[in-house]
Amino acid sequence: MLFDAHRSALSREAWLGEFRATLTLGWPLVLTNLAQIALTTTDVIVLGRVGPSALAAGTLGVNLYLAILIFGIGVVTAASPMMAEAFGRKLHMVRDVRRTFRQGLWTAVLIAVPSWLLLWHTDAILILLDQEPQLAADAQVFVRALQWGMLPTLGFIALRSFFAALERPVWAMMVTAAAILFNIVANWALVFGHLGLPALGLRGSGIATTLSNTFLFVGLALVVSFGRRFRRYHLFGNWWRADWPCLVTLWRVGLPIGAALAFEITVFNAAVFLMGQFGTASIAAHAIAIQIASVSFMVPMGLAQAVTVRVGRAYGAGDRDGIARAGWASLALAIAFMTSTSVLMITAPRWLIGAFVDVNDAANVEVIGLAVSFLTCAAVFQIADGAQVVGAGMLRGLQDTRVPMIYAGLGYWGFGMSLSLLFAFRLGFQGTGIWIGLASGLAAVAILMISRWIRRERLGLVPLKDMRYREA
Repeated sequence: MLFDAHRSALSREAWLGEFRATLTLGWPLVLTNLAQIALTTTDVIVLGRVGPSALAAGTLGVNLYLAILIFGIGVVTAASPMMAEAFGRKLHMVRDVRRTFRQGLWTAVLIAVPSWLLLWHTDAILILLDQEPQLAADAQVFVRALQWGMLPTLGFIALRSFFAALERPVWAMMVTAAAILFNIVANWALVFGHLGLPALGLRGSGIATTLSNTFLFVGLALVVSFGRRFRRYHLFGNWWRADWPCLVTLWRVGLPIGAALAFEITVFNAAVFLMGQFGTASIAAHAIAIQIASVSFMVPMGLAQAVTVRVGRAYGAGDRDGIARAGWASLALAIAFMTSTSVLMITAPRWLIGAFVDVNDAANVEVIGLAVSFLTCAAVFQIADGAQVVGAGMLRGLQDTRVPMIYAGLGYWGFGMSLSLLFAFRLGFQGTGIWIGLASGLAAVAILMISRWIRRERLGLVPLKDMRYREA
């Protein structure tokens, strides 16, 4: 009896310790994500004050840009579980962390250069997607200024992965918070023409965000170069040297992550283009609803990044129990939070929408009505959205990325988009039908991810026994 009570107490303490560790690592990552999404949210808010046409054009441009950027972020993010495993394993830790980071920078360049060439032709791409020519032309003006921020953004992701794997994410949060303030001032000055600068409208907003992303990378690079705790890693030393085995490993792990994220972001981008079939008001309302949902999504996304590190460290150490605790603790936290945001979206939609447009302006009545309808759908999929992103993060900690990529493709496009087309066009629900399909796709992916996590031992994704005490 005493032995059982002691074991129970140790188990309870281990779980409480895991919750504390996850929250300690997770809250700066959450705030960093919120700060990063605030960059594009600021653009949307500012362009919404310019007018519905500018808001619609900016939304089209942002969604095309993000479709490519998110893929790149996914590939570079593979550095996080690789570094976390090195920290958990400890052997050759500094060398392996440095090698992974350097190849993360190489990956950023390999992705950014062709992306610039593609985004330069934004108007042609949008016209091929059956968007209005004037909106496509305005979106191109915006994206041609915005696209240059892609390389510093990906470099920042590589740096942030290092700080997260080291479990020192506060620095990234502080730099990102400063970048928000910079972006607000830059948007105010460049879009509307303050501080002696010309009013550049859409182009000004794109320039402001590019400068802000550059601020992110330079700020965090200075911290890692001169901070006493971080100098020992010499992350930027001889960064131009190729390390082909490490680069191949990073792409092997990261390419499925990038593809999975691309499946998710492109299905939402496709929703924007489909909204274009129903008019400018539908696009503007969708932009508002998706920005609100994106803000709440940053919390489980931060927890997913935290669980990747926590699972990755336990995986590197061969700790089966630690792997299980890290995964389930983050999932519980994510579901609890998303349940609360779901309630808020249902009970106070107009208050949320008021951050983007004047709810008392008669000119916005149609946009507000559609946005309320879309938020109701968003409220329904909040829990599924949190579960699927944390589930993916749990599996990434085990460097299991290929099958989750297949799940994402099937769930988002095979199931979710099919239902969106059915409800929106065949059954006549229009924009609301698109959101019904999106919610269904998220739920399908969540079920697939969590079921794979439950079967992780049977699938051979974790050690069959605890290896922490193995003999040398």
